[in-house]
Amino acid sequence: MRAHLAGPSGPLVAATGIVLDLQGRVLVLTTSDRDGPELPGGTVADTETPEEGLARELREGLGLSVPVGRLLAVDSCPPGAPGRRSLVVHVHLVGPLDPARVAGISFADGEITEAHWLTPEEAAERLPDRIAPRLRAAVAALRSGSLAHLAGGVPQPGSPAGLDPAARAALEHAGGYDEAGHRAARPKAVTAANVLFTDRAGAVLLVQPGYGEPGRWLLPGGGVDSDLGETPRAAAAREVREEIGLELDPGRLLAVNWSHRPGFPARIRFLYDGGVLDPDVLARIRLQPSELLRWRTARRDELRGLVKPLLRRQIKACLKARTRGSGPLELHEGRPIGPKEPKRAKGHATSP
Repeated sequence: MRAHLAGPSGPLVAATGIVLDLQGRVLVLTTSDRDGPELPGGTVADTETPEEGLARELREGLGLSVPVGRLLAVDSCPPGAPGRRSLVVHVHLVGPLDPARVAGISFADGEITEAHWLTPEEAAERLPDRIAPRLRAAVAALRSGSLAHLAGGVPQPGSPAGLDPAARAALEHAGGYDEAGHRAARPKAVTAANVLFTDRAGAVLLVQPGYGEPGRWLLPGGGVDSDLGETPRAAAAREVREEIGLELDPGRLLAVNWSHRPGFPARIRFLYDGGVLDPDVLARIRLQPSELLRWRTARRDELRGLVKPLLRRQIKACLKARTRGSGPLELHEGRPIGPKEPKRAKGHATSP
């Protein structure tokens, strides 16, 4: 048994890194012992885990000491010829690397001769056919916040990421999924809840987060913890309490917004009316220091310089719904959609 466990009877295990810079470019390497370009990584040695093996390869080959990030994909490859071992490749995210770490990359062991920073699309075009599918699937998993399951570079039907959406839809319509595969492969959505507060002059309460893109302003609110059974309304109340320290129950629902970018999960935002805050209530605001930097109120004509267009359209639609007493509105990218009200003919009364 000891001899069996010590012998090379199982598959080889390798670890690959999708190393990104702050522009979202992928690190592609030229090596002295391979014909085509490669992604960073190599075979896991001895008792290493895939994460440990990848960290060692980055350190030895690139002089790069950085944490190995989350698992993006697993590719199970059959042996290419009789007598050869199968291969299991773990693909991990590394970075994004700041400019100082990028500048510090060096070819310490001499195996790597060149490093190129390419867009994911450019990198997939340049990489060999055995590697490019892993990169495409890993990038899809990164963007969707999921994991790709590959066999020989081919995304499997139940893979949560990497499978072509048209192929997934065709399999689904043909009844090609069991319950577990159907649930895993279905597209996912991210849900958030926000509250629209104004002061007595009608200015909108905004908060500035300490994460993400610098200088942006948001409405109080955040993600819905649906895995804990939280509802959008409960999430709105919790986020207001945690972010700005006010114990206020959200008012009526003003709008639901749907936003989507290809390759990313859809985003659904529930927007609630928080009402008008008196000066003494505004004075009680206490920011969560680990998350928020500042708060302010902004007039409608000031929103353009503070809030991104997508959220600005949602705010303006909600202000209009609040004034008119209408809604909840159905918004797509901040623009109202849904059945249109019938036009009234001029000079003729309409029945109620």
